[in-house]
Amino acid sequence: MHTIYKSTENGLTEVTELTPGCWVNMIDPTTDEIERVTTLGIPADFITYPLDMDERARIEREDDGKMLIILRIPYYEGPRVDIPYTTIPLGIVLTERLIITICRRPNEVIQEFTSGKMRGLSTAKRNRFILRLLLMTANRFLAYLREINRLVEATEDKMQASMQNREVLELLKYSKSLVLFTQALKSNELMLERLKRSQLFHQYPEDEDLLEDVITENQQAIEMVNISSTILSSLMDAFASIISNNLNVVMKFLASVTIVLSIPTIVTSFFGMNVKLPFQNLDLAYLLIIVLFLTISAVIVYLFIKRDWF
Repeated sequence: MHTIYKSTENGLTEVTELTPGCWVNMIDPTTDEIERVTTLGIPADFITYPLDMDERARIEREDDGKMLIILRIPYYEGPRVDIPYTTIPLGIVLTERLIITICRRPNEVIQEFTSGKMRGLSTAKRNRFILRLLLMTANRFLAYLREINRLVEATEDKMQASMQNREVLELLKYSKSLVLFTQALKSNELMLERLKRSQLFHQYPEDEDLLEDVITENQQAIEMVNISSTILSSLMDAFASIISNNLNVVMKFLASVTIVLSIPTIVTSFFGMNVKLPFQNLDLAYLLIIVLFLTISAVIVYLFIKRDWF
């Protein structure tokens, strides 16, 4: 699927014709759509590379000035998958006439642009468009990191009295997401540094400032994901010990109860033997036996409570 947009006086507008200064957004394009774009002189590899889900962030430039920028963007898979937050490649093809974005899946980064809510967005200002796209990517990483931290805190509250592995496995899912975020952000950082050295955005001071903002936001996301990963790793180790300790407390309580309940059995078994026994000629002997095992049980319960075994 591909959609063509162009900035007008009424904002971002969807158009049907390819004209200079437009933006072509391609989401999981078909073979026919890829061939149609290549007729504009764009290498087919520039379209197919970003469709590889394992593609790393990088820059490629042709001799005629066409450029491919691939960056990793955050993507939310859903709460029921093994890795709820992951990253996917987004390709940006820059030519003299237009901008093309290519991605395998619909994502929130592109949806922010197509929603028409972004002020001052101009598809004709290609460099500024790319910088705002890079900045949106860094901001989306930060937003997802805050969401992961919130979910980790909620899981932490559930684990206080937990004796199961469900919460630990939940934390493991977020830990995997943070690992993927770390790899994506670091590869994006290398790509941004290369963009900075390319002198592509040095024509206008505003573009240079915006590029510095993008680099700063990306570094902030890297620091934030490193902190979150360290905290999450410590939490998983701590709560694994807590679960083990909670299980030990329960087992200690059950063992104490078993010992207390075994006293009546021992006493009544003793007086159930077919030999001469104390109190066997008394009519109320059974009451004395009950008092005896209750007394012994009470003494044991007192000792257990005093030693904090109950």
